[in-house]
Amino acid sequence: FAGSSDLRWSFCNCILSKSRKKLTNLVLFHLLLDSASGHIYVGAVNALYHLSPDLELISSGRTGPKLDSPDCLPPIDPQDCTQARETDNTNKILLLEEGGEKRCLIVCGTVLQGTCEKRSLGNVSEVLYQTDNPVDTQYVAANDPRVSTVGVVVEQKGTRLMLVGRGYTSKGPGGIPPITTRRLAPSRHHQAPTFSHEDLGKLVVGSYSEFNNHFVAALRHNSHVYFLFSRRDVWRNREYRTYVSRLCAGDTSFYSYVEVPLSCQGGYNLAQAATLGTHVGSSSLFVAMATGQASTPAPTARSALCVYSMGEVDRAMRQAQLLCYTKEGRDDQGKEEAYIEYEVSSQCLKYPCGGEHTPSPIASAVPLQATPSLTSSSQLTAVVTSVEAGNTIVLLGDKKGQLHKVFLQGSGPGTVYESVQVDKDSPVNADLLLDTARQSVYVLTESKVTKVPVSQCEQHSDCSSCLSAGDPYCGWCVLEGRCTRRMECPRHTQPNHWQWSYRSGSRCVTVERVEPDVLSREEQALRVVTRNRGSGWFIQRPVECRPLSSADHLSLRVSLMFGEVTISHTNITFYDCRAAGQLNTTSPCMACVGSVWPCHWCALDQLCSHAKRCSHKHIIYNTLPRGADACPCVWALKGSPLVPVGLDMQLVLLGRNLDLFEVTHPSLLWNSLYVTVQCLLTSHRGVQQEELDLYDCAVGQSDCSQCRAVSARYGCVWCGGESPSCTYSGSCLSHPVETCPPPLITKIQPQTGPLEGGILVTIWGSNLGQQFEDIQKGVTVAGVRCVPQPEDYVTSTRVVCELQPSQQETRGPVTVSVGETEPGRSQQMFAYQDPQLSGIIPEKGPVSGGTSLTVQGSQLLTGQKVDLAAYVGLHPCYVPVNRTAELQVRVLFGKPNFDRLNAPFLSVVIHLKYPSLFDFVNFPHCRFLSALFQIQEPCIDVFPDQMTCVTPAVPSEFKVTGVWFELDNVRVDFASIDGKPFRYYPDPILHRLNRDVPDQPFHFKPGGVIAVEGEGLTLAMTREEVIAWVGVERCDIKTLDSTHLYCEPPEIQPLSPDNSDTPPSLRVSWFLLLQVVMGKLEFDLGLVHYDNDVFSAVPLAAQVGLAAGAAVVVLVVLVIILMYRRKSKQALRDYKKVLVQLETLEINVGDQCRKEFTDLMTEMMDLSNDVGGPGIPFLDYRTYAERVFFPGQRGAPLSQNLDLPESRRQTVEQGLGQLNNLLNNRLFLIRFIHTLEAQQSFSQRDRGHVASLLTMALHDKLEYFTDVMKTLLGDLVQQYVAKNPKLMLRRTETVVEKMLTNWMSICLYSYLKEVAGEPLYMLYRAIKYQVDKGPVDSVTGKAKRTLNDSHLLREDIDYCSMTLTVLVNNGAEAQPVKVLDIDTITQVKDKILDQTYKGVPFSQRPSADSLDLEWRSGQAGHLTLSDDDVTAIVQGRWKRLNTLQHYKVPDGATVALIPRSQGSGHSVHPTETPMLEVEEEEGLRLWHLVKSSEDPEIPKHRKSSMRERERAKAIPEIYLTRLLSMKGTLQKFVDDVFVAILSTKRPPPIAVRYFFDFLDDMAEKHGIEDPETVHIWKTNSLPLRFWVNILKNPQFVFDVQVTDSVDAVLSVIAQTFIDSCTTSEHKVGRDSPVNKLLYAREIPRYKQLVERYYSDIHNAASGCYQEMNSTLTELSGSFASEMNGLVALHELYKYINKYYDQIIMALEEDATGQKMQLAYRLQQVAALVENKVTDL
Repeated sequence: FAGSSDLRWSFCNCILSKSRKKLTNLVLFHLLLDSASGHIYVGAVNALYHLSPDLELISSGRTGPKLDSPDCLPPIDPQDCTQARETDNTNKILLLEEGGEKRCLIVCGTVLQGTCEKRSLGNVSEVLYQTDNPVDTQYVAANDPRVSTVGVVVEQKGTRLMLVGRGYTSKGPGGIPPITTRRLAPSRHHQAPTFSHEDLGKLVVGSYSEFNNHFVAALRHNSHVYFLFSRRDVWRNREYRTYVSRLCAGDTSFYSYVEVPLSCQGGYNLAQAATLGTHVGSSSLFVAMATGQASTPAPTARSALCVYSMGEVDRAMRQAQLLCYTKEGRDDQGKEEAYIEYEVSSQCLKYPCGGEHTPSPIASAVPLQATPSLTSSSQLTAVVTSVEAGNTIVLLGDKKGQLHKVFLQGSGPGTVYESVQVDKDSPVNADLLLDTARQSVYVLTESKVTKVPVSQCEQHSDCSSCLSAGDPYCGWCVLEGRCTRRMECPRHTQPNHWQWSYRSGSRCVTVERVEPDVLSREEQALRVVTRNRGSGWFIQRPVECRPLSSADHLSLRVSLMFGEVTISHTNITFYDCRAAGQLNTTSPCMACVGSVWPCHWCALDQLCSHAKRCSHKHIIYNTLPRGADACPCVWALKGSPLVPVGLDMQLVLLGRNLDLFEVTHPSLLWNSLYVTVQCLLTSHRGVQQEELDLYDCAVGQSDCSQCRAVSARYGCVWCGGESPSCTYSGSCLSHPVETCPPPLITKIQPQTGPLEGGILVTIWGSNLGQQFEDIQKGVTVAGVRCVPQPEDYVTSTRVVCELQPSQQETRGPVTVSVGETEPGRSQQMFAYQDPQLSGIIPEKGPVSGGTSLTVQGSQLLTGQKVDLAAYVGLHPCYVPVNRTAELQVRVLFGKPNFDRLNAPFLSVVIHLKYPSLFDFVNFPHCRFLSALFQIQEPCIDVFPDQMTCVTPAVPSEFKVTGVWFELDNVRVDFASIDGKPFRYYPDPILHRLNRDVPDQPFHFKPGGVIAVEGEGLTLAMTREEVIAWVGVERCDIKTLDSTHLYCEPPEIQPLSPDNSDTPPSLRVSWFLLLQVVMGKLEFDLGLVHYDNDVFSAVPLAAQVGLAAGAAVVVLVVLVIILMYRRKSKQALRDYKKVLVQLETLEINVGDQCRKEFTDLMTEMMDLSNDVGGPGIPFLDYRTYAERVFFPGQRGAPLSQNLDLPESRRQTVEQGLGQLNNLLNNRLFLIRFIHTLEAQQSFSQRDRGHVASLLTMALHDKLEYFTDVMKTLLGDLVQQYVAKNPKLMLRRTETVVEKMLTNWMSICLYSYLKEVAGEPLYMLYRAIKYQVDKGPVDSVTGKAKRTLNDSHLLREDIDYCSMTLTVLVNNGAEAQPVKVLDIDTITQVKDKILDQTYKGVPFSQRPSADSLDLEWRSGQAGHLTLSDDDVTAIVQGRWKRLNTLQHYKVPDGATVALIPRSQGSGHSVHPTETPMLEVEEEEGLRLWHLVKSSEDPEIPKHRKSSMRERERAKAIPEIYLTRLLSMKGTLQKFVDDVFVAILSTKRPPPIAVRYFFDFLDDMAEKHGIEDPETVHIWKTNSLPLRFWVNILKNPQFVFDVQVTDSVDAVLSVIAQTFIDSCTTSEHKVGRDSPVNKLLYAREIPRYKQLVERYYSDIHNAASGCYQEMNSTLTELSGSFASEMNGLVALHELYKYINKYYDQIIMALEEDATGQKMQLAYRLQQVAALVENKVTDL
């Protein structure tokens, strides 16, 4: 609990308990204020909290979760209520019971059918009353958290009662009225239990679900109790609207019950919160209203505040009662204004008031109107009111977590004057409570309680901020000097003592003037005048002021005080003339006289004073016309301002008004370079400044040339003598020098340059000319002219010249000539050089640049570094080209000159070809950035198209925020490569081999694999990156998934890595360490022991025991043999043979299991890499609908056209249009369907056909189609309820059941494409891939790899995999295709087509029958292969189909598919279905791998007994392990499909939610309380009716071919899905079918998925009808054009024609049908369509 600066306190759920886990999902629901103590009580999910007024936690208590189910009555017995679960207890009622012996809390929740309990106010964990075995009359609150419950405590003749309003719930016991009276304690007259409504009043209703009351508040006012709620207006238009009902608090019979609808203009029809308050002096009902979604109780964001006078509410109720009692509910015009509501068998008659049969409940038909006082675009959820100083203030909470403060002005609209963000995006609960002092409001949101002050007057420290706040709670208390509420100001009743903040005319007390407002510090008179609304004060008192320290004035605050309270204040100013005169030390007179203060200047006294007299004369006044012009001043300097240093000179100054002084001695200050004399010339020109320039010729002029270069006006000359120097001409004692010495060069730079010139040479020295023209043509470098640069010339000391080209390498001094003097020569020599380039490293680089080039050569140190430039082509530093090219690298010394071809250059290759990118990058590396570090890792194994970068180790507590690659200067972010950021995952965990006994070695039998368990193995690791060692040899990694690693050690035991110097013969160890390396992690997983045959793993004692046991067995057998020797010689021989068979079986099973397990590991890796491929070949909607509506039918109506003669077409189409209109008549359509179903000749096939035709015809009106389907389903439910409801929808026996199938198919088409289609297609591809990898008998359809034991190829067929090179695109390309050597030629063609046309829809591929397979060898070797030809092998009456093995086609052979010629052979059977009994003309039977379905021929003397035959057939059962292998391989794909169908992580399809809600309503309507029945209905309507159909027939959704072998696997998976949806317990035993045994472990998990799916849909918020209608409208428009409506109508008419008389009779027998002339209209249709003669 923490306070904030705005005086708000928050109570957060995260610190309610030390156990954070138990309260992570805490949601707060109710708030209660104990007005006696000011304490707060909070009701939440599973908890209660008791808080102090400052929101400190005092106590807490748990209320849940509890074992419960809304379908069961308490007490809950898990054996009787199997669906009971730990259920959250949501608080629904939190009330205070006062009076009696002890005050207590009343707490009611949703569990145990809404039973209540009493708890202590001091310690909410203490339960004072609780019933362990509640009866049905004690069920108080709604058992659904979404359904509202309100309550209020009243007292009736000394008995405390609780009135409760409860919404409608679909589960639990029925018959609980919406409003009931509850007894809070047993009485002497009634011994009914606490909280029971037995013998107490209640509101009796008919069909409560029709009204669907949503209670908002229960309020007590005077002697009545008011309930505010919204419900469906069944009497009028079935729209939802808000009602307020009233009940006398002492009415035990509810005869006084009356309700009135409330109307808020603007369409605000749903109440969200309400409170009672005072407005315009009378009691009023304040209601926060919202606009509802169309015809639903769901509110929208449009909200308003409406205020209803309680007097008007009571008058409307009395009027309704009066009309009902006296005028049968009608007004004077006969219009019904009052009626009896809730389907009660009472009516408004002329009963005497209070009569024995008083009509109730009375409802008014006239709504009470109100205009919104405030509208809001955010949904209002809470309201509370307060009255301050006679004004109404409303506090409103909204859904966004804001609290709005609203001021209501009389009957006008309200104004929001402040909004406070309490809890962002968390709705404010309707329980909005003011504290006992009405100073703060407690705001409840989903996760916390916040205490918000209603006003913050004390924050405003002055009157201005208080009045500008506009807070109706606040005002300025004048004599208190603070911002207060009205009642806090002692003299608020007196005028102008409390200024209201919200009133625009309020003003603060202010001082109008102070006389005088400016005073000299020597004066002591002050008079203050203040004024406020006509009143004023006058004060006069002496004032003392100390001298001012620096400024010439000081402003002081003058306050008007009442005691210690400052009422108002202003400022006065004190000035000091002496300080004003000192502001300008050079002209104090002008500063004094020119100041803004009334100061005067005493000239002779040099004094500035406010007095108008001076001790001496000559006073200068601060008044016009003269003023400052009368001050004496110096205004100009006569003569030159240049003054040389060290020479005495006389200055003449000019001024005025100097006659005031007898003697004038102007003095100058020489302590700075410039001397400034200020003078006021005129009053309008201001002050003029004159400057003296003091200079010294010797400063900065170190030689003759510099001295003579100084301007002549300074008079500087070069004075010769012993110490020549630059001096002023007047100070030179000798003759000045007229000619300067020759130039002197002290330094040159650089000392080398290229032959081409172009670089700058800098020359330092002295006497290098007095001006640039002196040396402009006199500079040479090594005998070559050098052109001086004027911008870089410094007089006498520096010359910068541009070097000119030289014809040859040369060396010499630098010379400078000035005029006629002798040239100056440098001591340093300058050399012309010719640099040469010999090499460049590297010679290749990427186009993005950044590569560092190293240029090698001779004399490269020519000139300076700034003169050197390198160019690649014509561009410096980078290469802006867009192609791969060889460019010249040119190195220039000095200025680039591209016209010269003799500049040194080399060639460098700049590459753009992407696959060779990394060839041209030097030292690529990868950087990893975190908040605290940055790591750089070099990239290794750099190849032209890839490189490897090793990730560094990062501590687990750090987070890597960025990863990028640096390729020279190019930065490539990791996220830009594949769109995902680089992530570090936790290190994988590998468990030791023997986790239970880690010290024992792991026993390994050669030929098997080692399985290692772990966690998170594939989060950041692939199989190729993992290395495993057994001893010194690799353990081959076969499979790696998230939890398992499988590796295959070498069959021959490897050597131990210890002591590698030891000879191998001595390094053999039976215990080898298994090590696994994953990146930089190394795991030692324990010792591995090779179980070889040399050593026995059985202990000696066990061997002795086994030997002794075997001896006993042998002895017993010998005795038996001796006893039955004569009678059982043949049995003995048979027994020995069985023993041999069993021994052989044992060996074969072991070998087979190892082989199958190794195959399985390899297959799973291959499958995950291969399955997927290109896009999914979804069927278009038209084809999808045709295959679903008319499964297995050729020429379905969707693909037909209306075949009519042109002469009849127009008439028939007109008749079909009228038939379409008839079908849109609900009565006709339902009669039509029922009549057809009543005919015995109307078969089940006809029913499905008619349903699909109706679906086509009404596809553009799916809303109507859905409505009719629901009506027919309602009739179907009625039929089955009378018989066995669990059988409903099990089969498609009626038209409506097929309509439901089609409806589901239409609504779930988009869900199939967007969600379930991909995993379903992946499953199909995985099955086909696995089936094709093993042998498949082309005749029987049996396969080695299958899930169906009846389709299992049990024989052990020897085969090997082959790779054929298939020529495609007329031989232009070759593609490898995997096949088996025992595949028939047709099977090979199918596999070639599958792999060469991967991703192409099956319908767009060529047929295998239209192609021949040609084997090509060499240039001319072409052989056409076929299933049957003259080379086929015939044995007896069996002919074997040809295979690749038959033709001896080698591995890697080249084949081609060529178009079949007319004369070529053909395959002997189609590829879609296997041949089971195909006979040739010669009477031969075909076979492929096994001979079909007959017992082998056994001689008669060997056909001994059934036992022998069963023993012979038992041997092939060992191959059932193949089913498990196939199942394990496909498990992931099966799981993905089931999760996609049954997951609720994404919203379920709206159609599923809508139909499941319909089934729940049907069950409730017919009183079906058995949850198993509803479960079966849902299963039969969705999983079994739609999903199983799709699972078994993927060709309904995809353009694929489903062979019998694939179909057999899909059938097992579909059956598993069916078993998962049943409610019966899945028990398996020894005699269970193999298919059920396969998924025995998975089916319970799938059952949980189904149950959770159904439960989540049931618990989701209802009200999806509007959304469903919108979806149906969209579907009608989207796919209606795909339907062939006229053909469907024409087909339907055939059924009408067939049963014409029966349909006409049924329509004529129906009274409503007669009124609508349905029979007549059908006869018109018949006349148009068939020219049928009728009795029209």
